Amino acid sequence: MDKLVNQIVIENVLVGKLRGKVIYQSSVSVHTGKQLMYVKPYDLPSGKGYQRPVNIKRCNDFAQYLSLGDEALFTPILLNAASNWEFTPYDQQRPNYGRLLCKGKASLMDGQHRIEGLKKYHNETNTDITVPFLAFHYLDENEEIKLFDIINTKAKGIGSSLNKYLHRNSDDLSWIATELMLRKESPFHQIGSIIGKRTKGRHITLQNLYRTLHLLFSDPKITSFSKEDKFNIAITYYNGIRESLFEEWNNYKEYRLTHIVCLDALSMAGNSLLVKYAYETRKQVDLKTIIKRIQRLSVVDWSSNGPLRYIKGTSGSKSLTVDLRSILIPDSN
Repeated sequence: MDKLVNQIVIENVLVGKLRGKVIYQSSVSVHTGKQLMYVKPYDLPSGKGYQRPVNIKRCNDFAQYLSLGDEALFTPILLNAASNWEFTPYDQQRPNYGRLLCKGKASLMDGQHRIEGLKKYHNETNTDITVPFLAFHYLDENEEIKLFDIINTKAKGIGSSLNKYLHRNSDDLSWIATELMLRKESPFHQIGSIIGKRTKGRHITLQNLYRTLHLLFSDPKITSFSKEDKFNIAITYYNGIRESLFEEWNNYKEYRLTHIVCLDALSMAGNSLLVKYAYETRKQVDLKTIIKRIQRLSVVDWSSNGPLRYIKGTSGSKSLTVDLRSILIPDSN
């Protein structure tokens, strides 16, 4: 991914430091840039990817913007050379000015849509625009992800779903939500979107799932469980719902079961089940009994044209939760 067939030289480079990190500043042609850069997608097998797929409209809009000519200014892209680039000064009297010998590609951290827009404009007009860049000599993979996260959450926003994905190794609920999206045995595998973009068939975002898991595990009696135990509880609970209401779970258009308002209600009602059937002496719950209770949900009319068509928002979820609790735990009132 980061290999170059032949070494590339970048001239007129300034070298400096930013918070102790060596940085390079210069520019390259679009043609050279295409050879020098690569993107680490969020689903990289190594688990160290973080970039969402490009938004074609944003790329097209940027290409259209470039047609304004000299008025179409834009900011430098941000790269991580990961020690693949070596700086050599032209003159020892000016050690901060020289050339870069690029033996490998640099990871594109910020500017993916600008680069794709530049490529489109270049291909359509045969105009080779100069692309300014700022490159770190070396960031390790965790530093790279952290900087990407900071840039996009503090500045223009990468979206809460991708943010949860990036924090999956440091936040238990983010990890559980991500695993529920990725594992094939999970009921959310085919209907969830990690990057937060809803498409046909994928109507539950990672942020949606994160929030509903928070509702499922909100009681202090459950929050102290390990993330592995909570994952096992979650996949068992939601799989139990899917198996009991298979048609309703898989037909988003005709049934409201997996609409967020209903999913949140199911999680709040599930929290009550977990608390009721948690063992007092150890951090476990009686999942067999919970699965039996879930089967009672078949009495609910989940159709989009039924009584649930009117419920909306948090208030709708809370109202439905009361009804679901009375079904799942008849003696709860």
